[in-house]
Amino acid sequence: MKPQMPGVDTQWFEMRGGLNLTTPPLKLPDGMCQDALNFECQLDGGYSRVMGYERFDGQTSPSTAGYSTLPADLDELVEVGVIITGVTSGATAVVIVVANSYLALTKVNGIFLEGEVITVAGDPVGEVTGQAVAGGAPDQKTNAYYISLAANQYRQDIQRVPGTGPVLGVWKASWAKIYAIRNTAGGDQAKMYESSPTGWAEVVLGYEVEFTNANVDLLEGYTLIQGGVTAWVRRVVLETGTLQSGTNTGRLMIHATVGGNLASGSATTDSGGTLTLGGPQSAITLPPGGRYEFLEHNFTGYFGTRRMYGVSGVGRAFEYDGTVFVPLSTGMMVDTPSHIYEFKNHLFLSFLSSAQHSGVGNPYSFTAITGAGELAVGDLITGFLELVGNEAAAALAIFTQNSTKILYGTSTQDWQLINFNNEAGANPYTMQNIGQAYVMDEAGIRQLASTQNFGNFEQAQISKIIRPFIAARSTRSVGSMIVRRRNQYRIYFNDRYALHTTFDNGKIVGMMPIQYAHGMECFSSHETGTGEETLLAGGTDGYVYALDKGTSFDGEPIISFVKLAFNHLKSPRVRKRFRKAVFEVTGGAYAEFEASYELGYATPEVDQGITQTIETVFGSVFWDSFTWDAFYWDGRTLLPAELDLTGTEENIALILRSQSDMFDSITVNSAIMHYTVRRQMR
Repeated sequence: MKPQMPGVDTQWFEMRGGLNLTTPPLKLPDGMCQDALNFECQLDGGYSRVMGYERFDGQTSPSTAGYSTLPADLDELVEVGVIITGVTSGATAVVIVVANSYLALTKVNGIFLEGEVITVAGDPVGEVTGQAVAGGAPDQKTNAYYISLAANQYRQDIQRVPGTGPVLGVWKASWAKIYAIRNTAGGDQAKMYESSPTGWAEVVLGYEVEFTNANVDLLEGYTLIQGGVTAWVRRVVLETGTLQSGTNTGRLMIHATVGGNLASGSATTDSGGTLTLGGPQSAITLPPGGRYEFLEHNFTGYFGTRRMYGVSGVGRAFEYDGTVFVPLSTGMMVDTPSHIYEFKNHLFLSFLSSAQHSGVGNPYSFTAITGAGELAVGDLITGFLELVGNEAAAALAIFTQNSTKILYGTSTQDWQLINFNNEAGANPYTMQNIGQAYVMDEAGIRQLASTQNFGNFEQAQISKIIRPFIAARSTRSVGSMIVRRRNQYRIYFNDRYALHTTFDNGKIVGMMPIQYAHGMECFSSHETGTGEETLLAGGTDGYVYALDKGTSFDGEPIISFVKLAFNHLKSPRVRKRFRKAVFEVTGGAYAEFEASYELGYATPEVDQGITQTIETVFGSVFWDSFTWDAFYWDGRTLLPAELDLTGTEENIALILRSQSDMFDSITVNSAIMHYTVRRQMR
């Protein structure tokens, strides 16, 4: 009679919970991480390697780059990076690969003809021997490599924001332009630029001139006239009084004058306007330095009057609609607000410990007669955030570094400023709403949630399980954003680290640390009416980066790993012989990752796991949208990936690693452990 072989048991667990640095090992749930980098928690479970990011200036994005393969017989050496030209067709392309019987090309312009001679810098180098096809690499790994080479070619075209130093602010406006601000090379001022198909273009800010006692016929779009000097009126900024009364003060935003300079005294417009100018026009400039914070709002409610507003802490607040730039004057002796918000149709600005707001629906007026006001909070204001509640009871949190105030009401008629917490505030630029309000201070990440009674709020510290990570960066935060499609709150630090926190119906799915290859200085996220999301960061190197794009950190490899908690398979004092781990992996393109494991709390008394490479051959076929002989038949987006295990101990920790600049993100959803129970530990 043959001896009976011990049975093989299996146990499944989900990858969920994220990084946990504080829970004792025996209490750590299966699937949580004891160490991780550049993976993030998915809303529905699983750990995904983060997506890449790429530089941006409005030109073709590297992540959209494609390539073609052109059959060719070469007579001369052709180097990667040169431009080839078809003598007959005039077609051009950049060479990214020279193979035995073909060239891989990108930036293809035109159609190469079979049989035509191709040249480099006018010199013949060979002949086309067939038709070019889109794609055409021999396998999926090579295809991924060629795509990354094409992306690198487009990456070289994208420029820094002109100037010197870090990007000081970045914003995507609702009219689809992206704006960035950076100090000039001379360092005497800053300039604003907008994205375009040819790269960054400087925004011309124009001129301003003060006026008094204008009549109702002072109209935008008409010509200002003073003697032989003329200028086009771009915006009428009324700050006190009314045009109907003829008693008022304000400023005009104008184009450059024609015929000389304006001066103090009376002037007219060709629309019948009369007014008195306060002096010559002055060029609108931005002072150097600062940190820009933006918002968009339509204070009038009329179609077409949605505008962006910004502050820097070193200059006046401003308004911009894509055409007219308007500095805002509050009347403060030092008119340099640091933080900005809109609440109940008022524009709120912070000046040290003072929160000032404009009149209702009028961001140009900061006088009491129009409903403007001031709120003193007793400490340096670090930002504002509207707290979630019903429409009637919505409230504005005013944060300082050491305290939190909550403002109730709708206007100066019924404002109530309440002390919410005199011991906990928020770091600048960390305030975000994603279902509930979240901020970071020196103690960690806090949630400010509404109670069952709208208008009342409670707070909770939610970052306890990653306390060591937070403690090392409690004063190093530089910004934050929300990512709507992933339900994430992200915080960024000045050591190139970030923290991605994923939520599901207000509950934390998990927190995971990220480390970028480049320093980031400022951040913004935007969603269009169609649900498309744009995530932007201004780099310390002067580039604007589009986040969650591409397969690399702007050409640098993404180094990522997760080390799961030691899993004792529900029997912490029983030895098991581990045989196999089967990962459930999802993705959309070819990728590779390395898998390994540690046994028995990584004891040196046993051989630990060797590293194995696992290929995930994903791909998708879309019928009626492919070229014959230029696609891959494997349309799988879900597969099991197996890791052979050897060794006997009481527990095991699975480890996944990846280092690549060409592989797409993958998601590891779960694992199935195959093992044989041996004996109880003595």
